Amino acid sequence: MAHKEKVNRVVLIGAGFVGSSYAFALINQAVTEELVIIDVNKEKAIGDVMDLNHGKAFAPSSTKTWHGDFSDCKEADIVCICAGANQKPGETRLDLVEKNMKIFKTIVEQVMECGFEGIFLIATNPVDILTQAVQAFSGMPQERVIGSGTTLDTARFRYLLSDYFDVSTHNVHAYIIGEHGDTELPVWSNARIGGVPISAYLNKEKAFRAEDLEHVFEKVRDAAYHIIEKKGATYYGIAMSLVRITKAILGNENSILTVSAYLDGEYGANGVYAGVPAVINRLGTREILEIELSEKEQKQFDHSVQTLKATITPALEKMNQNKM
Repeated sequence: MAHKEKVNRVVLIGAGFVGSSYAFALINQAVTEELVIIDVNKEKAIGDVMDLNHGKAFAPSSTKTWHGDFSDCKEADIVCICAGANQKPGETRLDLVEKNMKIFKTIVEQVMECGFEGIFLIATNPVDILTQAVQAFSGMPQERVIGSGTTLDTARFRYLLSDYFDVSTHNVHAYIIGEHGDTELPVWSNARIGGVPISAYLNKEKAFRAEDLEHVFEKVRDAAYHIIEKKGATYYGIAMSLVRITKAILGNENSILTVSAYLDGEYGANGVYAGVPAVINRLGTREILEIELSEKEQKQFDHSVQTLKATITPALEKMNQNKM
């Protein structure tokens, strides 16, 4: 019998707006050799697979794609969960906690029953809290459970700064950290363009004003609300963020991305997942980078972490009580 060469397999659970956009981007960037799509709406998942397969002639390489079930998770390198209730107009991400936790518990139990030993990648909101819930439900090592965190917020931040300063997005180096939500914060003290601190641009050019930068951050923080108001949901940006994380994992890149990672003393925080710069490779989160924060930024980060803790702790306790 011929030896079957091990190939990369991604299992996507949840073929809604975000999930199907993620699948589309994976195939167009040729990130994985195998893609399995699972959804509670079986017909939707089958339809997505048919639609995606019909475009394979135009893709950079052929990604074997099929509608599957939880048994396909056993051989998966990554299980990406995009399932759950969407954020509605007027809702915060934290409003989604209880309904999505129940959905996730059922999903994670079925994934783990199959003997899954890969990496969980979580996209559903509130992403920091649900990432921590997946780690608790699965018992997986913390470094192998990753949330999309503030990768999209950081990308939005870089784009809006590049637009303001009229430079390429690729040459803007700046982070959004903390909760993927209303308490997130910009790390202005470490923001640079081409290696030059942003503060230097403000000093040199009168056209660039500090108050404008605050508006830039507000646009980043509130972006999802504006997009949801206009088109009902956000999905392209987060799908591209998920693909970037997926590439870093499967390619063993040691890339630095602001994922939702477990903090065990870093930034003075313990026992909570939050968006921070982390080195991502085939093992998941290899390490967390502790960039130096200003006193104001540290206080903002502490507040963000406490907001997350105040939500995750009672939510997990409630789930455990219901189990008894």
